[in-house]
Amino acid sequence: MNSLKFLTVSRLVFGLRSVPVCAGNVNISHFVNVPNKLVNFGTQNMSQTSIRSFFTATPKKNIEIKKEDSKDNSITDENESPVTNGTEKKAKRIRSESSGSDSVDDVKSNKVDSAEKKKSKRRRIVSSGSESETKSDTEEIKLEKSENPVKTYDSPKSKKTKAKVLKVESPVKVSPKKESVFSTLKSPKVKQEKESPKAKKEVKSPPSSKKKNNVSPSSKKKEVPEENKENGIKEEKLDIKATLTPEADYNPAKSKYNPINDACWSKGKEIPYLALAKTLEAIEATSARLKMIEILSNYFRSVIVLTPEDLLPSIYLCLNQLAPAYHSLELGMAETYIMKAVGQCTGRSLAQMRTAARASGDLGLVAEQARATQRTMFTPAPLTLRRVFTALKEVAAESGHASVNKKIGKIQSLYVACRFSEARYLIRSLEGKLRIGLAEQSVLQALAVACAATPPAGPRAGEIDVAGKMSAEQFKARVDEYALTIKTTYCECPNYDTLVAALLQHGVEELPKHCRLTPGVPLKPMLAHPTRAVADLFTRFENELFTCEWKYDGERAQIHVPGEETPQLDKAAIFSRNQENNTTKYPDVIGRLPSLLKDTVKSCVLDCEAVAYDVEKKQILPFQILSTRKRKDAQESEIKVQVCIFVFDLLYYNGQALVKLPLQERRQLLRDNFNEVEGTWQLARGRDCSNTEEVELELAEALRGSCEGLMVKALTGDKARYDIARRSHNWLKLKKDYLEGCGDSIDAVVIGAYEGRGKRAGRFGGFLLAAREPSADCYQTLCKIGTGFSDEQLTAFTEALKPHVISAPPSYYSYSSSVQPDVWLEPAAVWEVRCADLSLSPAHRAALGRLERDRGVSLRFPRFIRVREDKTPEQATTAQQIVEMYLSQDQVKNTTRAAPCEDDFY
Repeated sequence: MNSLKFLTVSRLVFGLRSVPVCAGNVNISHFVNVPNKLVNFGTQNMSQTSIRSFFTATPKKNIEIKKEDSKDNSITDENESPVTNGTEKKAKRIRSESSGSDSVDDVKSNKVDSAEKKKSKRRRIVSSGSESETKSDTEEIKLEKSENPVKTYDSPKSKKTKAKVLKVESPVKVSPKKESVFSTLKSPKVKQEKESPKAKKEVKSPPSSKKKNNVSPSSKKKEVPEENKENGIKEEKLDIKATLTPEADYNPAKSKYNPINDACWSKGKEIPYLALAKTLEAIEATSARLKMIEILSNYFRSVIVLTPEDLLPSIYLCLNQLAPAYHSLELGMAETYIMKAVGQCTGRSLAQMRTAARASGDLGLVAEQARATQRTMFTPAPLTLRRVFTALKEVAAESGHASVNKKIGKIQSLYVACRFSEARYLIRSLEGKLRIGLAEQSVLQALAVACAATPPAGPRAGEIDVAGKMSAEQFKARVDEYALTIKTTYCECPNYDTLVAALLQHGVEELPKHCRLTPGVPLKPMLAHPTRAVADLFTRFENELFTCEWKYDGERAQIHVPGEETPQLDKAAIFSRNQENNTTKYPDVIGRLPSLLKDTVKSCVLDCEAVAYDVEKKQILPFQILSTRKRKDAQESEIKVQVCIFVFDLLYYNGQALVKLPLQERRQLLRDNFNEVEGTWQLARGRDCSNTEEVELELAEALRGSCEGLMVKALTGDKARYDIARRSHNWLKLKKDYLEGCGDSIDAVVIGAYEGRGKRAGRFGGFLLAAREPSADCYQTLCKIGTGFSDEQLTAFTEALKPHVISAPPSYYSYSSSVQPDVWLEPAAVWEVRCADLSLSPAHRAALGRLERDRGVSLRFPRFIRVREDKTPEQATTAQQIVEMYLSQDQVKNTTRAAPCEDDFY
């Protein structure tokens, strides 16, 4: 009965024409690939040897089955041929299109024992449904090596039968060790996708073609060139990749750097953000300025050659800027929001992020470590330089309701895509503190080196390494020439958008013709060096005519009036000394412009000083009064503190830049074309001096007029030009404090505070001040100050500085443990202080290594003067200025070599 049941069920359920009748009970799962739960008779299975001998004994049946299968398009063609290494398997026929047919399904003749299955590892098959890639799909079959390969056995008769049925050679030769019994088993869906119309056509070819391995001669001829062509493409791609450095291994600090072969991106492709991160990482790891410039110049060379359109965002991100300073485009992201964004991405709470930042002292490093341990379900697309720069500009531009959440969302989308050190520099950019020791002058110098070695335009454009064709002296002279041109041009037109576009299109030599001083683009003003004695003036300006102008105690104001035929007063603007747009701070000044300009003026740029002025008493007021004026969006009707504008220089007049003209000519143009209105517009008061007595009389007159001292300037000769963005020795400032031992006041940064005791309890009682070291982009302790404050000032300073309290000192603070404060502060406030003199100190680090290896410079008896709201921490007194002030003291002047008298761009 069991045999009859088997026959009946087989015919009804599976449509079998004939089923072998064997003694005993059988399991049909040996014949067809059916789940056991559908046919489970609970009896003993037929042995594998009996099944194999059955099919071997009936070879004609196999041929008949093969013919029927060919009608159903189930035979694989040359694009999908089975592996032929002596253990061929027949593909299972698809039954989806022949449900009404009585044909017998193809069966698997080489079933592997369960014991043998355990020995073989799982195989993974990669397939594609593309018709044009059927050959490559066959080549992409990945078979993992098995330590104990499965060996199958076929009888000689079985081999002969299979050789008759399938003699098609596979385009891929797979060794027997990689052969698997599962290599030809695919689901019907996958097989249908792989069977292209071309394959179906070849399967239905005449019987004569089948004798020739089912492949027509024409198809054989086509197969060889296609295979060779594909192999050639693959080899070409490998050659291209071989010339590129992997992104993770990119190293711009490499000696004999090649801007093409050593880059990690190809020509025309967007620069990976990781390339810039690796560059910044290499710069951060070195302290030598020349090496830093070399590293950055190597990166710039690759950018110029491969993707020049990314040079502008590269420069901005190196400087941690998004646009020119006068655009006032700042990220405005508080540290708390950045911690929140990183914490949400990595599953950390805000408290955990704060603790980690406090322990590390660098939120960028904390973000990098957190990202390294983060796992994502889907790998985001790698960041590109262009995408990061655009996203940062969008973050800075976000404003209004829910802007914070939008900013956090954009930051998170960037952060989750970060790799390696990208997270560190992304977070530092958001903080506005790269802290890698890279100043703007170093970036301009690196750009000059890159353009000298790999010119972007001009006569030698296209050359990869000009330095290799020059001697060291010739190339150094070329770099110095390019650096002076780029720096001077940038000073006259401090806009990288304009500068980089002209550089790439016309080259360095043509920059001065295309980037000029323009009204509306603020300049970095010329600054003066201090002097301690009247006699020094005659030493500096020996046999030259000079003038002594009053030095006003106010705020620097640069007034721009554009125009062609007539002045466009509606577009007039006022900029501060650090190029911030202060137009909305002085609406009253803009409204009074018509009274200043004569009819001859069409456009101009004026260098002035805005001073608080008492209109009734007609006298100058202290700077502290001016600082109470509203800083932005002031309404003219609500202004209480009136100002008088003292004009002392004319830089641009009617379409012509005047900075290279001597001061005497500029001053004459100023007097001829501009009006004076008492208490509103006045020219700077002064006199031309020729002896010591005249200088001393003018200094006394300036002090009686509520001024700080005198500004001494050459009137004629080379020293009389306007040196943009320089602290020049061609201008000297002589203050009333020159007799007190220190020739000039010092603008120091507040980086720490000490808790008050006694009557100062509950407030800050003392403060730790620092000077700035531009070469290392850090702050070095200068002195502690606790005297000269009133109770009201201490209360006000405590309230003003509390929002800037941080839990730990940043990595860019250089200090000794002996001066560690009770509270660390962010570098936000700049104070003007004076002292009796300067001395070397083992406890402070200002100018450490410039004079002595283990001692810095400190201030003796410092006293607070005022808060410098017009200065940022980056504009504080530098370590080099501290050295010059120390060496200018009488007690050390004759025992120490004099400070070099060289001017440079600041």
